[in-house]
Amino acid sequence: MEGLTLVALVAGSATVAALAARTRIPAPLLLVAAGLAAAYVPGVPTFVLDPHIVLPLVLPPLIYTAAAESSYLDLRTNIRSIALLSVGYVLFATLAVGYVAYRLVPGLSLPVALMLGAMVAPRDAVAATAIARRLGLPNRITTILQGESLGNEATAITAYMVAVMTAVGASTGWTGGLVQFLLASVAGVGVGLLLMVPIQHLRKRLKAPLLLNTLSLLIPFVAYAAAERVHGSGVLAVVVVALYIGHRNWEVDFATRLQEAAVWKVVSFILESVIFALIGLQLPVVVEGLGDYAGSDAAWYAGAVFLTVVLSRFLWVFPATYLPKLSERIRKREADADWKGALVVSWAGMRGVVSLAIAFSVPISVPHRNLLLFLTFTTVIGTLVVQGMTLPALIRVLKLPPRDLRAETLAEAQAQSEASHAAEERLRGLLEDSANSTLPLPLADRLRTVLEQRRNGVWERLGEVSEKTGESVDAIYRRLAREMIATERKTFVGLRDQRRIDDEMLRTLLRRLDQEEAAAYREESA
Repeated sequence: MEGLTLVALVAGSATVAALAARTRIPAPLLLVAAGLAAAYVPGVPTFVLDPHIVLPLVLPPLIYTAAAESSYLDLRTNIRSIALLSVGYVLFATLAVGYVAYRLVPGLSLPVALMLGAMVAPRDAVAATAIARRLGLPNRITTILQGESLGNEATAITAYMVAVMTAVGASTGWTGGLVQFLLASVAGVGVGLLLMVPIQHLRKRLKAPLLLNTLSLLIPFVAYAAAERVHGSGVLAVVVVALYIGHRNWEVDFATRLQEAAVWKVVSFILESVIFALIGLQLPVVVEGLGDYAGSDAAWYAGAVFLTVVLSRFLWVFPATYLPKLSERIRKREADADWKGALVVSWAGMRGVVSLAIAFSVPISVPHRNLLLFLTFTTVIGTLVVQGMTLPALIRVLKLPPRDLRAETLAEAQAQSEASHAAEERLRGLLEDSANSTLPLPLADRLRTVLEQRRNGVWERLGEVSEKTGESVDAIYRRLAREMIATERKTFVGLRDQRRIDDEMLRTLLRRLDQEEAAAYREESA
């Protein structure tokens, strides 16, 4: 892929994804449509990806981002449900889809059919979780969906690798494949455990935010490559390292955290946009390469695989929800698990980037490669259209109990109050120290005022709401603060234009205002 072509692909994908935010059409679907339209434009080149670099290049950063933003404590609390989905369901779906494809498609060997099953088995890491958060689903369902997307990728890729080795004759049979699967999983977790502490220690020791962000970009690739080097699961290694780093992210300085968040959002946005655009760009080539499977046969196979993917999730989720409740201990711990939650989890089975990345990595030498890509593409598109478009409506119809935002705000206010009181005690001790005696009284008072404002700001969100604007007292305060900041910013620019300050001073002053406005925005949207 030439440099200019790659730039055009990234720029076009990002533009379409940004435009999707202005419509009700999900960005992945619009990207696929745009890629398909572009594929028929004269002069647009055929995009061919090297199968050997897709998984190591695309998956590590996406998995790292999702895992680092997850709650280790919440995942641990719901580990049983998450494991049943991320390991049990993925293997069940792999076998179900593989068996159906093997029985349905003439000439398709069982190892290749199981490759297809592993490719479409993992649920997308983004779509369902984003919908759950936007509609305010109970935290437990959101956590389960998020946790599933971390483990299912490792399970699916490991199963896919075993199926590939069996398909090309590099495995010692299914017993050997099972052993390889277990060894790869253990080795991947082991590499992650070995790397996570030294990497976090290095993050704490380095003080330059730019250097730390460079390290941050390298971490997922290092963990993935190290695990693959010892024939372990690179994805599991990345998940383990990312969970540990995310859990201890408070140990690095604020500048690093702010930059990391921005950098990884950009990386994820670009990779996800490009991957979905590539579906549309490659679909005509894939369809042309179907050969004897083209036409109505391909459509029939696509429909059968899609239905198997959807039904297999129901067949797994409902028994996995209710059978363990035969244990009184589990029944008490998961008292809020009911048929409505199981229905949402079952229907939230949209496939996405992981399935596509695995599909693009299928070796050229694998028989029926174009058919595998076609069935993966149609399954991803089908789940995004059918399930992704209807999941919000299903959630509204079921009327699941929403998140208790007032209780969450109350907990936040109590935590902030305890932290502020601790900080006040610390400030009192510091001001009594003779080394700090030169601090003017107005500045000391300002430190106390900042603490008080931070403490009271959360409590004020529980206060009355303006009848005219519908805003809380806290929201009105922050809106006015932003208006004041905007006025200051305009004044600074005017002073620069009048040559009363230079550009370097302008940047310093604007950076200070940007940080204050960012703080106000984060607290308002929390």
